[in-house]
Amino acid sequence: MTTFDALVTDARLRQALVSVRSLGRRGRSVAALDTRSDVPAFSSRWCRHEFVCQADEGTDAYLAELEEVLARTKARVLIASHDGTIALIRRHRARLEQQVRIALADESAMTVAVNKELTLSAARRVGVSVPLSLTLNTVGEVPAALKETGLPAVVKPSESWLQRGQKGVWIGPQLVTTADETRRMVAEIVRSGGSALCQPLLSGRREAVSFLFAHGEIHARFAQWAKRTMPPLGGTSVLRQSIAVPPDIGRHAERLVREIGLEGYSEVEFRRDQAGAPFLMEINPRLSASVEVAVRAGVDFPHLLYQWANGEPIDKVKTYRVGGWMRYLQGDLMTTIAAMEQRGRPDVPSPIQAALHFGLSFFRPMAYDFFDWRDPGPALTAMTDFTREMKSRSLNKAKRTLLNAAKGRSWRWTE
Repeated sequence: MTTFDALVTDARLRQALVSVRSLGRRGRSVAALDTRSDVPAFSSRWCRHEFVCQADEGTDAYLAELEEVLARTKARVLIASHDGTIALIRRHRARLEQQVRIALADESAMTVAVNKELTLSAARRVGVSVPLSLTLNTVGEVPAALKETGLPAVVKPSESWLQRGQKGVWIGPQLVTTADETRRMVAEIVRSGGSALCQPLLSGRREAVSFLFAHGEIHARFAQWAKRTMPPLGGTSVLRQSIAVPPDIGRHAERLVREIGLEGYSEVEFRRDQAGAPFLMEINPRLSASVEVAVRAGVDFPHLLYQWANGEPIDKVKTYRVGGWMRYLQGDLMTTIAAMEQRGRPDVPSPIQAALHFGLSFFRPMAYDFFDWRDPGPALTAMTDFTREMKSRSLNKAKRTLLNAAKGRSWRWTE
């Protein structure tokens, strides 16, 4: 098999497709790998070869298949985006680096970046504003914590990816409005082997600054704000816009990246309070799902990341286009449905507002994730997969409804 410039894992993720397209358009030969066969990146005209792994991410069996693919492709650079894949790569980094260059910061920086407690500690050292954050290791600590944070609050694991033996689990931030909800969330995190952070709810604008930092220099910077996210509280952005780097968070984010020594790509996320003051949320030390808005604005982070990882001279990007909108339609629909199901909860729009905002977004000029006239295959694959998923969800919901109804009748008959 021909030697490939890059192997992109986790091919079902949006940022994986962006990486395949970005490198392919520049003449790089790219192979992609995933645990499924029907993923958008495999349908791209720039994907030279696809590999389907039979094992789950994060397992030893996955590692064995990954090493086999690396041996076959002789890929120069490995680009991973899934937290479970990255955790596995980090555990076996010394071994893998004998075969391939890994597009991740060094271990000392990664250790800080993936751990919210260590990230917040580094931020405090350099004067970056952080929210009140209380670490909970037992459910019994919940009452004292809520006395300080109040309700509603946000509970999140210190590390989003938690390893459970051979397998792992991803746990995101959760809005809690009662002490019982808080206890259940803390119990889930502790049961998975992590520690929980409890923070007050901030309800202002969500903004993020992304960098390509290497050899003491910022080679590119980019900012965006997320109008809607999935889930509604916060997570992956489903409707976002490129903006000029705000002076306050731009300065804070750069200071933090330099303090950690976080080379390669990183996205530093902030949320403002009602007065507009920014507070650090977390750092993503890998290509983020929203990175395509940066690429379309003129900051080709996947290519810059490849140049850095491969030891090449790195381009410098001084300007980019602001005001461009990007939408992840499937995620936006699911966010709208979630808002309707979570009606009345803090920081969630009413069902009427959610439906209205979803519909009005079609009248705003914007680009859509997966869709590219020069490369239509991934959009068709994503559409087919979404249709199949929605049919499956509808069928499962109908089955649950019938089952509950049958249980109700059975109870009445035997009463």
